[in-house]
Amino acid sequence: MVPPERIRVLNQSPLNPQGRHVLYWMTAARRSSHNFGLQRAAELSRELDRPLLVLEALRADYPFASRRLHAFVMQGMADNLRAFAKGRALYHPYLEPASGAGKGLLEVLAEHACAVVADDFPAFFLPRMLAAVASRLAVGLEAVDSCGLLPLAATPKAFPSAHQMRRFMHRHLPTHLGSLAEADPLRAGLPAGAALPAGLAERWPAATAGQLRSGSGWLANRPLDHSLAVSPLAGGSQAAGARLRAFVANGLARYAEEAKHPLSGAASGLSPYLHFGHISTQEVFLAVAGNEGWAPHLLNPGAAGHRQGFWGLTASAEAFLDQLVTWRELGYHFCRHRPDHESFSALPDWAQHTLRKHARDPRAYVYGPEELLAAATHDPIWNAAQRQLAREGIIPNYLRMLWGKKILHWAPDPRSALAIMLELNNRLALDGRDPNSISGILWCLGLFDRPWGPERPVFGRVRYMTSENAARKLRLKQYLDLYGPESGVMAAASDLKPASQSPEPLRPNKPKARRAKGPGRPAR
Repeated sequence: MVPPERIRVLNQSPLNPQGRHVLYWMTAARRSSHNFGLQRAAELSRELDRPLLVLEALRADYPFASRRLHAFVMQGMADNLRAFAKGRALYHPYLEPASGAGKGLLEVLAEHACAVVADDFPAFFLPRMLAAVASRLAVGLEAVDSCGLLPLAATPKAFPSAHQMRRFMHRHLPTHLGSLAEADPLRAGLPAGAALPAGLAERWPAATAGQLRSGSGWLANRPLDHSLAVSPLAGGSQAAGARLRAFVANGLARYAEEAKHPLSGAASGLSPYLHFGHISTQEVFLAVAGNEGWAPHLLNPGAAGHRQGFWGLTASAEAFLDQLVTWRELGYHFCRHRPDHESFSALPDWAQHTLRKHARDPRAYVYGPEELLAAATHDPIWNAAQRQLAREGIIPNYLRMLWGKKILHWAPDPRSALAIMLELNNRLALDGRDPNSISGILWCLGLFDRPWGPERPVFGRVRYMTSENAARKLRLKQYLDLYGPESGVMAAASDLKPASQSPEPLRPNKPKARRAKGPGRPAR
């Protein structure tokens, strides 16, 4: 059974035992395995003896909708189409051809349902969407949490640091590891006979396998941001599984020492798949644990918040699980408890104070959103990271931290820096719009961190990072060759058009920019 703490009842409408089907509305956990939402819907299907209908829809007008994001989601829908063809659940993938064309689809399916099950997700527009739908439905709506190993309902508050999150998890996580989602939620079988209501397929036709392939041409005339190229990284559960297997076989053992180096092959590369729900944290954890020969008796709750020693695994496996579980879920629980999680007010008081104190400090370089979008700064390392983001939708982890810190350094003020970081990340990154990437951006401004000394211009007491240090710590020659100005990627970044949601270019009167004496010379 799905643990009760993972189920949130969103309205007071009753179950309808006379309904034709149980409806699972797949919105965040876009996969057919290790999925508590699908598992809960299958439980209700068997309990009520009604067939299961799965709706996975893709709107045309969600915030930051682009050819890049659409293609990645559609590749996942193609995998789901194949996966559900093997079972008794009826899968209805719907691609909205124009803004508003899908309006009413969910309500029609819910009108004929015994109950509706949806995915819980603590960020982007999904919480507002679920709340709005709940008030309109005349049948019970549940949101089911498949976000991580620790249920969102398990934490009493947003924790201010990874250390405090670890201390809590080290005490409470072992209990939840005993109730993981089923690998195949439909394995026990389902009542047969699922069918769409009369006329629905004509008004809202199911997407075909051909349409779901990103190269099909279906995307060409849709109301999307077409300035973003489709990422070379393929979406979907099949690609996610292949990426996971390659990481466990070739990268995991080197993770602790090598993952920070771009192009080392030691990083997992799973963040986009985790964001779109093409793979679950649980499946990744089980693959790593299985490779390491892990068993629950190896857990050490006495690790007391330390990064190493809790799991009883190798140093690299412990380092990876700290990122996958501690840091990722720290962001999810933060967003769950802080509705203002994309605002300056979400920062700790000390960070707000020090950034306000230094908000008017002179900047040696000031760049607006258009210059940053086009990777047109004086800093070759930052430019290379931005070109990769613009071309592929990803940035290596260490460079992503530097990317954010330098935007804070170059923006006219810290609030503008936050707005620019969110805009660029949400628009360009495959894993943007995610609690983990939102909290990562806020980390650049002091979230989950402590005050650092000495106090500096612009940054104040916020942790300072420079491109010079990155050049010393990281192996960057091959990366700069690949994403430097002669790589051909620069044109792809420069051709991008500012999105309609972009803040206006910010160019206050500041001192004229000095010429940099080296890569990423910081303002001092």
